[in-house]
Amino acid sequence: MDLFDGPAAPDTRPQPLAARMRPRTLDEILGQDRILGPGKLLRRAIEADRLNSVILYGPPGCGKTSLAEVIAAATHRRFARTSGVLANVAILRELIEAADMARRRGSDARETILFIDEIHRFNKAQQDILLPHVEAGTVTLIGATTHNPLFFINSPLTSRSLVFELSPLDDASVAALLRRAITDERGLAAFAVQTEDEALMQLARLAEGDARRALNALEVAVLSTPRDAQGNVVIDRAVVEDSIQKKVVVYDHDEDGHYDTISAFIKSVRGSDPHAAVYWLGKMLYEGEDPRFVARRLVILASEDIGNADPRGLTVATAAMAAVEFVGMPEARIVLSQATTYLATAPKSNASYVAIDKAMKDVEQGRSLAVPRHLRNKRVKSVDAEEGADAAYRYPHDFKGHHVEQEYVPTTTRYYTPDGQGYEETIANRMKRWEAERQAASEERGERPTSNGQRSTSKEAAPPAPGKKKAGKKA
Repeated sequence: MDLFDGPAAPDTRPQPLAARMRPRTLDEILGQDRILGPGKLLRRAIEADRLNSVILYGPPGCGKTSLAEVIAAATHRRFARTSGVLANVAILRELIEAADMARRRGSDARETILFIDEIHRFNKAQQDILLPHVEAGTVTLIGATTHNPLFFINSPLTSRSLVFELSPLDDASVAALLRRAITDERGLAAFAVQTEDEALMQLARLAEGDARRALNALEVAVLSTPRDAQGNVVIDRAVVEDSIQKKVVVYDHDEDGHYDTISAFIKSVRGSDPHAAVYWLGKMLYEGEDPRFVARRLVILASEDIGNADPRGLTVATAAMAAVEFVGMPEARIVLSQATTYLATAPKSNASYVAIDKAMKDVEQGRSLAVPRHLRNKRVKSVDAEEGADAAYRYPHDFKGHHVEQEYVPTTTRYYTPDGQGYEETIANRMKRWEAERQAASEERGERPTSNGQRSTSKEAAPPAPGKKKAGKKA
């Protein structure tokens, strides 16, 4: 030991305000009445000390860690905690062994709550280690995650746990928490803070449901603001906005935030709400989303959700994709906004989308139909004189209206059914006229539909005379 060696000095630094203000009882938890209100399942299980393993899923700052600590206190169980970022297999085994020992201490036996923050960061092997001990009751697992547990946590583990989704705190709940922090002795009571409700509500709005962020900003505001002549710390809107600085948007580029936001964007365009669509577009671009990704999704939407109700939608979307590639950001935001608002306000139809899925399902289920002989690229002349299958292909442009009735597929199944939105009304009327012509031609030849969708004739009829053959014309 040399002159500088010695016992480490205790850490006397105060905890951050967000840590000091963690709720101590269920009644102090704000904004989660949907799962913790009187009579709710989770609250009943906690109060009866009959809680099994749970997964708490929700955005940052909604109270997942706080709820885990309250559960441990309310159930009088040991509380062991670790994180998916820090723990490895060895640490997990050590925690489980300690829990097993505590469970076997006779009269002093206590069950253990093992809280694992960011449990989604555990790999499959680490999650599998927990399974037998959760099943045997060695530990009561409380896992916290900001990621959808259906995708990021092994199904055997979620099947052995109750999954509860926590919501972002509403503005009123965040404001109430800030007021509590200002007056509570654990919080900022010693600073004699004076503020207006409007300033606290502004801070709550800027925090967007993140209690930790709101408390951190309040602490920065109080600690950085000098006292006035009366010894008070006055917090107004200007101080609040300066303390919280730039908004940090919850948007992870390869995980839930990314997929949830693009989902909201597409559904807003599909739902014909240009205001919501532009907001989600702005959020994605603000956080650095690849504009080409957004453009590709708009191209898909133009066919899937608009289709022939406004055929120009696909033209607008593909033009936007080319323009985005050509000009890049930040100007590409204008192109994407134009395409988004056009598609959002266009008439909608998914008839083309339904048609191709229906046709592919028929093919997948084994409905493989032969190509009619007169539609084949190269036809072999039949040697069976009575077959009557060598009718010539009828070239539609040789007929009035550039349309002629003939068999194009050996089925009467209708795949494309325009629903009358936008330009599809014109298409529907045209198809009705063709159908009437087709029925009239069938009746003239004495045909009737059969149960399998084919057409049969009640008498032998010669095929109608083909139109004028074009020289060199191919199928």
